[in-house]
Amino acid sequence: MTDITITDGNFDSEVLKSTVPVLVDFWAVWCGPCQMQGPIVSDVAKAMAGKAKVGKLNVDENPQMAQKYGVMSIPTIMVFKSGAVVKQFIGVQSKETLLGELNKLIN
Repeated sequence: MTDITITDGNFDSEVLKSTVPVLVDFWAVWCGPCQMQGPIVSDVAKAMAGKAKVGKLNVDENPQMAQKYGVMSIPTIMVFKSGAVVKQFIGVQSKETLLGELNKLIN
């Protein structure tokens, strides 16, 4: 499974109503560190297939959710469980860090 595209329109169904933990990468095309984070997020998505959802939200195309969650710097990565933010990272994060956080949340 690859990472999914999360938008203002599908945020509720893909993230808030998910029955599994969800990692959301808030990013933008013009952001250099976001380009470095992208392949890491894709690797995490493959590693967590069937256990958690991993998605990317382009803040330029979907400003509503970025504003709602107070995203001021990108990349920002938020981990959701049962519709609530349980962890937030700002800046590029390692695959190990992200996998570790998701693995803590899997029942």
